Amino acid sequence: MNSRQINKIVSGGQTGVDRAAFDFALENEIEIGGFVPKNRRAEDGRISEKYKNLVETETENPAERTELNVKMADATLILSHGELTGGSRLTKEFAEKYQKPVLHLDFSVLTIAQATERTRQWIAAADYKNLNIAGPRVSEDAKIYEKAKDFFRELLS
Repeated sequence: MNSRQINKIVSGGQTGVDRAAFDFALENEIEIGGFVPKNRRAEDGRISEKYKNLVETETENPAERTELNVKMADATLILSHGELTGGSRLTKEFAEKYQKPVLHLDFSVLTIAQATERTRQWIAAADYKNLNIAGPRVSEDAKIYEKAKDFFRELLS
């Protein structure tokens, strides 16, 4: 995969996987976007203005932005260490509800190399351009930000 295959990374701006996806996209000149809770609320305070093209939802309820991001993207990629819980599980449920393709990568059973290969095949098979990326926040998984960044780096190489 190269950065030209994905036109836009969509995410909700929360700490953890969402923020890793945005940071990676900005470092590699990939467009970002998506819906974020009203007042750009995240667990570490207000989502930085360096993340452009984010639309605030009507409420601070994260489920609202989760649903909108799933609907606007071509497909959803969810990263985790273990089974999906909380907002990550809700993301998968919304993808199923709207019949959107979803791929869950569980790093408790997959290496980065295995996850990378699986993702490359998944993206290539359907030519997804706008990818919603989701997963746990830092308070739920302290190691997920770095794991996600390592995964994105490998995916682009």
